[in-house]
Amino acid sequence: MPGLDLLRALAVVWVMLFHSFLVGGLGPDWEWLSRYGWMGVDVFFVLSGYLIGGQVFQQLAAQGRVDMAAFYWRRALRILPAFWVVLAVYTLVPAAREAPGMEPWWVFALFVFNLCVDYLAHPAFSHAWSLCVEEHFYLLFPALAWALSRRPSLRRTAAVALAIVLGGIALRSAIWLQGSALDPPRAWFVEDLYYPTWCRLDGLLAGVLLAALQTWRPAWWAGLRARANGVLLAGLALLALAMVLFSQRTGLLANSVGWPVLSLALALNVFAAAQPGSLIGRWRLPGVAWVAAASYSLYLSHKIAYHLAQPWIEAHLHGWAAFAAYALAVGALGAALHHTVERPALRWRDAHQRPTA
Repeated sequence: MPGLDLLRALAVVWVMLFHSFLVGGLGPDWEWLSRYGWMGVDVFFVLSGYLIGGQVFQQLAAQGRVDMAAFYWRRALRILPAFWVVLAVYTLVPAAREAPGMEPWWVFALFVFNLCVDYLAHPAFSHAWSLCVEEHFYLLFPALAWALSRRPSLRRTAAVALAIVLGGIALRSAIWLQGSALDPPRAWFVEDLYYPTWCRLDGLLAGVLLAALQTWRPAWWAGLRARANGVLLAGLALLALAMVLFSQRTGLLANSVGWPVLSLALALNVFAAAQPGSLIGRWRLPGVAWVAAASYSLYLSHKIAYHLAQPWIEAHLHGWAAFAAYALAVGALGAALHHTVERPALRWRDAHQRPTA
């Protein structure tokens, strides 16, 4: 799907632009472009909820069950090989880290980094927090989807979704109010509110609801498909509203209602991107498919590339030349990881018979 490839490519580039602060940023003239780059992670959450939700719901609709062994087998070989390689580099080659302090390797290996990080002391490989959220989603969602499908009910599904949204608003608001009042001497906003899985369910939920609509209400999906461009415009308008809400990124308004507004906006854009006839879904732009395919490797390795390239680039290049050099460094390292580890693992997975439950 060209539209989903475009969103995935834009998301990873946006995140990497945001993380350019590690090497001095893009300068004040381009702060507007990188400022909201952290939203790229939320694009990935919505995409993950939509794509993984679709896989699970299709199995439930066709078979009434989910082949858990096959699901986890495919997820493991999709996620773990490249992740283990990058984790090994971070663990065994301290000079490659973008920051000296790092949590023990097993915290990352068990995907609990986002729940127990001391961010001020150990910020290296901190972008792994989003992978932890994804892994928790993979672990719990198939069983929850199966349970809800035993007695399918639109009312019950809506009640669960509403409880997650309202519960998230209440939980984040309580955490923010407590953190602001106590102001503990640590990065409480990141550790207590921004990273934990239970505070970041909105994007995954929005993607899952899209997948549920497509699978269980195909007539509704087809009706909206004819209005895909209108949905896209609504999504962009809501995205603008979300940016207003997040103008103070660590404020109460942003971290209470900002997340569901952002997630709904991105879900509308994902819906439009999934329609071949929409403005965003009809064009195959050169290079976009490769960036989308390599986005996971680029995301994993881009901070290492920034850090290793920084001394030479700062000594020899400035302005656009430095920006291009950083882009080449990130692309080269990401391509190496993608073509030597990620793609071979996927080919091996697809060539071997999947275990069955």
